[in-house]
Amino acid sequence: YLNVPMIISAAEVTGADAVHPGYGFLSENSDFAEVCRKCRLTWIGPPVDAMRLMGDKIRARAAMSAAGVPTLPGSSGLHDEMQLLEAAERIGFPVILKATAGGGGRGMKIVWEKEKLIDAWAAGRTEAQAAFGNPEMYKERYCRAPRHIEIQVVADKHGHYTHLGERECSIQRRHQKVIEESPSVALPDSVRAQMTSASVKAIEAIGYTNVGTMEYLLDTDGQFYFMEMNTRLQVEHPVTELVTGLDLV
Repeated sequence: YLNVPMIISAAEVTGADAVHPGYGFLSENSDFAEVCRKCRLTWIGPPVDAMRLMGDKIRARAAMSAAGVPTLPGSSGLHDEMQLLEAAERIGFPVILKATAGGGGRGMKIVWEKEKLIDAWAAGRTEAQAAFGNPEMYKERYCRAPRHIEIQVVADKHGHYTHLGERECSIQRRHQKVIEESPSVALPDSVRAQMTSASVKAIEAIGYTNVGTMEYLLDTDGQFYFMEMNTRLQVEHPVTELVTGLDLV
C-alpha cells in the first residue's frame, strides 16, 4: 500500500485516470499527490500546496492566525536552547512542545517548570526525528483539560466552501481518539457558530478543495483554539455521514 512506484505502475497498466488515496498514510503525503499530478493522474484530494502548508504546523498556525482563526500563544521553530528559554518566558508555564512535522502525539511533551524544559525539548527532538525525519519543535501555551472538537469541511473547485458540523473526540488514549460523536453535547450554539464560521473562512483563505478536518481545543472558559488541520478524508468520516446522510467519499 505504501509503495508509490507500484501504485503508479498499477494505475498506468490498468489505464486508470485517477487515484483515490483513502484515509491511510498516503492520503496526507503531499509528495505522493505531486507524483500523481506529474504522471497526469487526477489526485482525488486537496491541492498539493495546501497539503504542504497545513502539514507544517508552524506555517499552519501562521496561516490560520492570518485568516482570523484563534490560536494559542506560541513560538516559531526552536533551534537552540536560547530560543527555547526565551519563548518559555514569553508564553509562560505550563507549555507544550510539539513536532513541526508531527501528529498523533509523537514528540509531544508537556512541561510544567523551567528546570525540565531543556531535557523535554531534547527528548522531543529525538522522537520527532525518528517518527517524521524532522527534529524541529515549536511550543504553545498548554491548554489544561480542554475538549477536542473537529469540524468537517468541504470545498469544490468552483469557489464553494462549507462545513458539515462538528465531531466531539475528547475521549482519547495516548493522544489517539477512542470515541467520536456528533453533534457535541458540550458545545453551545454560539461557540458552534463561531467555530464553523472560522473553519469555512480558513479553507477559503488557503484555497482548499476536497474534504478536510479542522481540529480545535475548546478551553474550559468556552474559548476555542486552532490545533491542526487534517488534509484528507479522516477515518472517522462515517460519523458525519450518519448524521448528515451524505456520502463523503
